[in-house]
Amino acid sequence: MKIKSKDRTIFSIISYSAISIFAIACLLPFVMMVSGSLSNQREVLIFGYTLWPRDFTTIAYRALFAAPEVMLNSFFISVIVTVGGTGLGILVTSMAAYVLGRKDFRPRNQVAFIYYFTMLFNGGLVPYYLLMVTVYNLQNTLWALILPGVTNVWNILILRSFMKNNIPDSLIESAKMDGAGEFTIYRRIVLPLMVPSLMAVGFFTAIGYWNDWFSAMLFIDRESLVPLQYHLYRMLNTINALAQIAARSPHTNIPPVDLPGETVKLAMAAVAAAPIIFLFAFIQKHFVKGITIGAVKG
Repeated sequence: MKIKSKDRTIFSIISYSAISIFAIACLLPFVMMVSGSLSNQREVLIFGYTLWPRDFTTIAYRALFAAPEVMLNSFFISVIVTVGGTGLGILVTSMAAYVLGRKDFRPRNQVAFIYYFTMLFNGGLVPYYLLMVTVYNLQNTLWALILPGVTNVWNILILRSFMKNNIPDSLIESAKMDGAGEFTIYRRIVLPLMVPSLMAVGFFTAIGYWNDWFSAMLFIDRESLVPLQYHLYRMLNTINALAQIAARSPHTNIPPVDLPGETVKLAMAAVAAAPIIFLFAFIQKHFVKGITIGAVKG
């Protein structure tokens, strides 16, 4: 017993040490990013990125929040798009996966091929833009930011595979024998058992919505509907343009070093990543809870 206890202790020490080293290695880039955003740009360009800010300054964050009402509005728009798009995406994706995973749906392979075909070929950017603007008339609406990311074929295939491998057909057949309809089976039986995959798909869908700036660049001209990522993208382009003007015009009154381009990039990354990190920390327990659903047999 003492030998087993000693071996277990040694194994625990090695395991926890390895996990701690790996966690620190994953945390270091984020720490260096935050440290660089709080450093003077001249120090960053000379000494590179460090774990502790050099010549501490908040000029990068002051530049980001020079107009706080605009930043807060962009943040609010991004939250609405991310929450609404993720919820709608999980609903549509899980329903499609449920239909394609049913063996009594005879044309499921043909429909799955149509879905898969869209992963390989598409009509291109111009038809996509014309469809959204002229046919659906979604320019300068939140739907233009939500609808393009609602369905993802890869997520549908993942959920279909999860359903086929983890939800037995006998369970669905027994529910039908008890008089349950399709929507009841989907809502009360299939969805609870698909929680682990739904959480993973939902998290990555949320990341896609949160980081999306291209849709806003195409379809949004109204300032009140600009999401956070596109707002940061425009700010960075403005700073880079001013830096180029200052560098090419020796008689300008704007010295290049006073334009915190590099530190602003780091500050933008920190501001954009913070909500996702918070979201992951919040839903991590739900991942564990979702994995344990259905683990108890009998």
